[in-house]
This record gives sequence, structure tokens and C-alpha cells, in this order.
Amino acid sequence: QVYVRESGGGLAQAGDSLRLSCAASGRTLGQYRQGGSVGWFRQALGKAREFVGGITWSEGSTYYPDSVKGRFTISKDNARNTVYLQMNSLKPEDTAVYYCAAALRGTVPVQWHSYDSWGQGTQVTVSS
Repeated sequence: QVYVRESGGGLAQAGDSLRLSCAASGRTLGQYRQGGSVGWFRQALGKAREFVGGITWSEGSTYYPDSVKGRFTISKDNARNTVYLQMNSLKPEDTAVYYCAAALRGTVPVQWHSYDSWGQGTQVTVSS
């Protein structure tokens, strides 16, 4: 089993930046490091969960939807088993609970049901 835990959420103003962290651990982490992916999702109140990007662990290939491309950047630190979501030029519509999730897939899945393990989420609130 692999476990992921988010941190770094909080309050921000429009135009600010925030960096979220996703720390991974667990007995099968090695399998995910070799052939898995980490995705970031968000869910605003009353809305469906939305994919905001992901990264393959071994190659570091990233994928972003058009809605955040150019503002959000995902990176990883292998030594810390941590994936980061850097969010720039934040907008009020970025307000949501942000989740990271792990999938044993060599390419980044965009569907939430493709992921095996989820964090508890971290709240990001952006004021205008």
C-alpha cells in the first residue's frame, strides 16, 4: 500500500502563489516510484472533482489541463518522496480542497477512479 498526504494549503489573495506538497510513503512506494504517477485534483464546494495535473514518478513527465496550464507547475523531489504543486497567479475560482493521489500507471491518468490512494485534502482559499 502507498500513502499520500498533502500540506501547504491556506489563504491567499488573487495573484498570489502557493505551493502544495504531497508526501508519499508506504510499503509499496518503490513500485510507484518505478512505474507510477501522482495526480493533483481539486474539488470546489458543490462541484465535481477536477483534475489539475500530474507527473510520472520515474520520468518526471507532466500533464496539465488547459484550465491551469501556464499557471500550475508540478515537480518532484525523489529524495524526499514528495511531489509539489506550484500554483501561481491564483484566482478566486481556484478556491477548493486540493487532493493528491497515487496511481500505479506509467502515464498520468486524468480520471479520478484510476488512482489507488488519496490524501485527505488541503483547503486553498483565494480572495479577490
